Amino acid sequence: MGIVVQKFGGTSVATPRKIHDAARKVIAAKLAGKQVVVVVSAMGHTTDDLINLAHGVCPNPPKRELDQLLATGEQVTIALIAMALHAQGHEAISLTGGQIGLLTDSAHSKARIREIDKRRIQKELATGRIVIVAGFQGITEKGDITTLGRGGSNATLVALGAVLKAEVCENYTDVDGIFTADPRIVSDARKIDRISYDEMMELSSVGAGVLQTRAVEFARKYNVPIHVRNSAHEGPGTWIVAETQAMEHIVVSGCALKKDLTRVTLKNVPDRPGIVARIFTAVADEKIIVDDIIQNVLDDRTANISFTVEYGDVADLQPVIERLLAELGGSATYEKDLARVSVVGVGMKQQTGVAGAMFRALADAKINIQNISTSEIRISCIVARKDAEKALRAVHAAFNLGKKSPA
Repeated sequence: MGIVVQKFGGTSVATPRKIHDAARKVIAAKLAGKQVVVVVSAMGHTTDDLINLAHGVCPNPPKRELDQLLATGEQVTIALIAMALHAQGHEAISLTGGQIGLLTDSAHSKARIREIDKRRIQKELATGRIVIVAGFQGITEKGDITTLGRGGSNATLVALGAVLKAEVCENYTDVDGIFTADPRIVSDARKIDRISYDEMMELSSVGAGVLQTRAVEFARKYNVPIHVRNSAHEGPGTWIVAETQAMEHIVVSGCALKKDLTRVTLKNVPDRPGIVARIFTAVADEKIIVDDIIQNVLDDRTANISFTVEYGDVADLQPVIERLLAELGGSATYEKDLARVSVVGVGMKQQTGVAGAMFRALADAKINIQNISTSEIRISCIVARKDAEKALRAVHAAFNLGKKSPA
């Protein structure tokens, strides 16, 4: 009997009616002869409400205690889903991350999964039960509750799919699948039927919010197919799978936007071996992701080093920067209100002219490019936040990604 792991996001379980709708999808998979494991997020905007509650009590809540609080959101949902399944005549059991032995490191609010003890889940499945697991959370070796960061329920979904050798991970959301751009910004954005793991990882890392990057990394590593679907209907969504030769004919598969970036510039730091390593090791120790790194060497044997971070990480970053500058000398500036627009496609490996077409589209839209970064299948440009949505629409049109002219 094959295993299917399903995940329902917060909007898909936001009300009792939606919880019962989700339960019916779970039951349909079981009646089709599958063993079913379900991962759920907190209901609706519960996580945001809990964060606001925490900050109402403590302006800078300790991350351990914040994780303790936020994990309760998923605990509510798993119990309600299990109850809905019981009400519809099917045995189910709800389990927290700790109860399934989902072990993480101790990086509170951004924990990484180390291992999952699948024995409890397998035991419950063997009895015929449907297993409901709290997404977004785990537990350290010391028994402390951790959370996996925004979108962490997707990491739970795919990690369970990998360890259980599931046939598919079904990710139910409030959208029809993965689009060529955010349809809330680009009116003619087109749903993508199939996309490679590498393309999806790049899109996730540069702003596509449907899947957490780490979740796609798990899927690629263990070759677990992901089907992103709309919980409101039974139509097909987007399959995220291994790259095929046919995908290489599509030069650009999609584009994405990441708003609310901050550029950090360290000015007049010493220009000698080991300084850059020291700076970015200290930043990495705080689990802060950086991008768009530029170093300019000055005549006085000092250097200016710039990089971007998400605005939400600035509060954690500033004490690190202040400590470094106290030791090294120099100063720091923080530029807010920046955004990154990116195009992604495996066909870029063999196709020339993609960068030129993107830069020309932004120039025609009178949008200034402040920085450029690339990978083998991605090109990204930093622009002013006020130009962000116009930039996304411009590059989407430049590569004919819309419904009328699919690439």
